[in-house]
Amino acid sequence: MKWTVDRYPPEPSRRAVLRGALAAGAALAVSGGVSSCGSREDAPRTAAGDQWRQFQGATLNFISENTAPTAAIAANTRPFSDLTGIEVRIVTLELTALVQRVALDLASGRAQYQVIYADPYQVLAPYQRGLVDLRTLQADPNLPDLPGGVADFIPAQMDAAGRFVDPQAVYALPYDAPTMIWQYRRDLFDKYRDRMADDLGFDPTPSSARTWEEYFGIAQWFNKNATSDVRYGTGHQARQHDSLMNDFSNVLWSYGGDYFDNGKQVGRLGSRDPGPCRLDSAAAIAGAEFYQRLLSIADPASTTWDWDGVGAAFRGGRLAMCPNWHEFAASNEQVMPGKVSYSALPRGPVSTANMYGGTGLGISANTLPHERGAAWLFLVWATSPGTQLANLKSKAGGGTPTRTSVYELPEVRAAEKRPSPMPNMLTAAAVREAWQADRIGLRPKIPMWNECNTAIFTQLSRMLTGGASPEEAMRSIKSRVDQIVARGWVA
Repeated sequence: MKWTVDRYPPEPSRRAVLRGALAAGAALAVSGGVSSCGSREDAPRTAAGDQWRQFQGATLNFISENTAPTAAIAANTRPFSDLTGIEVRIVTLELTALVQRVALDLASGRAQYQVIYADPYQVLAPYQRGLVDLRTLQADPNLPDLPGGVADFIPAQMDAAGRFVDPQAVYALPYDAPTMIWQYRRDLFDKYRDRMADDLGFDPTPSSARTWEEYFGIAQWFNKNATSDVRYGTGHQARQHDSLMNDFSNVLWSYGGDYFDNGKQVGRLGSRDPGPCRLDSAAAIAGAEFYQRLLSIADPASTTWDWDGVGAAFRGGRLAMCPNWHEFAASNEQVMPGKVSYSALPRGPVSTANMYGGTGLGISANTLPHERGAAWLFLVWATSPGTQLANLKSKAGGGTPTRTSVYELPEVRAAEKRPSPMPNMLTAAAVREAWQADRIGLRPKIPMWNECNTAIFTQLSRMLTGGASPEEAMRSIKSRVDQIVARGWVA
């Protein structure tokens, strides 16, 4: 597998990185820390093992969104406790509630939560100064090394989920990597492919070579010709919610529009002052016009759905296809085994883009020294190759790895084909393509993003319900975002 991405700072050779990460992961597995098949009853007794026992008796509080990898870890924290003697208490919340709780905790000056699920846009960017620069812990000779170093993490994800403005500092380690891709009923495409190709004049097989206009044509064809098998050709997460911004952004970027100048840089490393909003550009308005037209033929319930809603509709047999987060593959396979396939999203007139929604794990800067060290042990363990492999296999969770070395493991490669014991790996080819530097979709990583996001999905919702034209909606968003950014920058 190749990750065609640039790297910020220069890194050692990929082969050396893989050897180091896999060797370190194997060493942790021997000690019981990351075994995918249970934990050792005895604590490590080597000199290296002493590093893992130095905070035994401590308790860590980990606050997280209710995500697949956290569900897997919460179902079995014993490997970490056996390795370290540290108890981990996990609190899972919906993202908005998590952000509020973290903001209050960071402002308090004390760390109720030592380990933080640091969403790049709602936690890392606005509260970066409240997080520890993890380089200080990686450099501490009394603490375990990070297996493979930061170089083993997929570089675009390391920057997007772990850094803010400074290309060297590391405030979080990539922990999950949900990415929007094209999910479709392979059984229905197989059944109707020849008829669709004759009627539409192109091969309808989903791939990133397809265009959004072709996606529109396929959806409309299903609406008219396959009602005995499926009610609608497409559905979307177009509720007045963060999900609407995510769904729309894929189209916006593919039409050449963006939220700010230097959009890839603002998305990847972030900015405290991104400049004026560019949603009033001709390209952005054209993208909004297409999105409005696409939603006009989609399942009408789309405007009531977030990602869970459209995922349930797809699994329920209501839709022939939809854009959604790739980690829904596990539940798709439970309900419709063998019937679903995956592709990177279509391209637009200018480019292609697949929204990335990954998050990292950070440590509160309010932690006391012993808490900080214990929290580092948890971050090293929770993001290690062995734990990521165990999460892939977990019946309680899933998620997908953020480390290149895990994707190189023979059993993980084999799981890309059915029957797969790790169903999220069925999306590997699609996300591998989606994570390339010129294809990954990165929303603006700015301190005031949460308020900007609300302005964006509010006006998009007005557009979809007939309250504003695409041009009016885009210009209204631009005006509001400029106000928010100016106020935030002055502050």
